[in-house]
Amino acid sequence: MNSTLKEQALRAEICETGASLYQRNYTVGTAGNISARLKDGWLITPTDACLGRLTPAQIAKVDLSGKWVNGDKPSKTLALHRAVYDNNPQAQAVVHTHSTHLVALSLAGVWHDQCVLPPLTPYQVMKVGQIPLIPYCRPGDPQVAEQVKLLAASVRGVLLERLGPVLWHESVSQAAFALEELEETARLWLMLINKPEPLSAAALDELYRVFGARW
Repeated sequence: MNSTLKEQALRAEICETGASLYQRNYTVGTAGNISARLKDGWLITPTDACLGRLTPAQIAKVDLSGKWVNGDKPSKTLALHRAVYDNNPQAQAVVHTHSTHLVALSLAGVWHDQCVLPPLTPYQVMKVGQIPLIPYCRPGDPQVAEQVKLLAASVRGVLLERLGPVLWHESVSQAAFALEELEETARLWLMLINKPEPLSAAALDELYRVFGARW
């Protein structure tokens, strides 16, 4: 696929993913953003845009220096997304939402700062892995990008305190799927009054051996 067709396909995928997340209440209003890597830069959703109402032409394009090329004004979280791309060559897309249960988890108290949820389900382990907490900073604060730089290559995402999850993966859809798995695991954890034990070391080892999962 040539670069023009790839860019068109990525613009469409960003719009479809945003609409799906919005329709199922993973994000509301104008919260959240999605980006994707290009050879000559990045695509990212516009600032203060509703992910449920995007058109391909609205998606902002920035070049490798960060200069705004076309589309609407890029999201103020561009530095955070670039921190992922610059430090994880395998990351091809980043999805950030203000998903209710993960924001609630950051308010109620996470399991551990280095791992916000225990390993509860096999698909959480296989699709998401350990997710660290980033202490609260205002939206767009460059300190967040600095912290993510140190984590981008070792985990698949982070939870921003009071702001929600940021997940990265090899495609826009895969990043969104991982985010959804994490949000649903947070919902399970919060709804259970008697907290279950994590998956055992033997169970985690089996997931690693059979599926190549990492934890």
